[in-house]
Amino acid sequence: MSPAAAATQLRLRPTMLSDLDFVLTVEQDPACRPFITPWERTQHEGAVRFPDFRHFIVEAGAGTQAVGFVILQGCRSRHRSIELKRMVIQVQGQGLGRACLRMLEQIAFRDLHAHRFWLDVKTNNVRAKALYESEGFVEEGRLRECVLDDENGTPGYHSLIVMSMLESEYRERAETERNRNAGR
Repeated sequence: MSPAAAATQLRLRPTMLSDLDFVLTVEQDPACRPFITPWERTQHEGAVRFPDFRHFIVEAGAGTQAVGFVILQGCRSRHRSIELKRMVIQVQGQGLGRACLRMLEQIAFRDLHAHRFWLDVKTNNVRAKALYESEGFVEEGRLRECVLDDENGTPGYHSLIVMSMLESEYRERAETERNRNAGR
């Protein structure tokens, strides 16, 4: 499915407290778990309630089928630096992750007036890193062995790659995309 087709089927809606069982289940999904650092329910409750966060359920398809969730942090920061704290999409290979990321870029830059939109990604999450790079995120650096993973019986540390996109880069990519589409 193309990103444009996926985008027409994708919706973000604010997470309600009644959605948190779904969110916690997604975080525990064996396909997602190696690539994220799960939160406790109280952390998600705080993100739903605290105005500096935006916590969304990702829905796709003709109905209201929940396929994941996302969290933005720093939405009220005077520094206009918004973090994509978490993006978990259970359905892989249909362009939903890319479509969701593009929606989040619009929210960050257009709606929340971000100067910088950033994230960190575990080094073992090669697929996500490739997505972020293809969407124009730039690697800023690495946080070496900063996340303890003791879930699998053998404790070990993961490193994180910090990536970001600046408002000027976003606007330049959007203009290039508009020009490309106008030339069709």
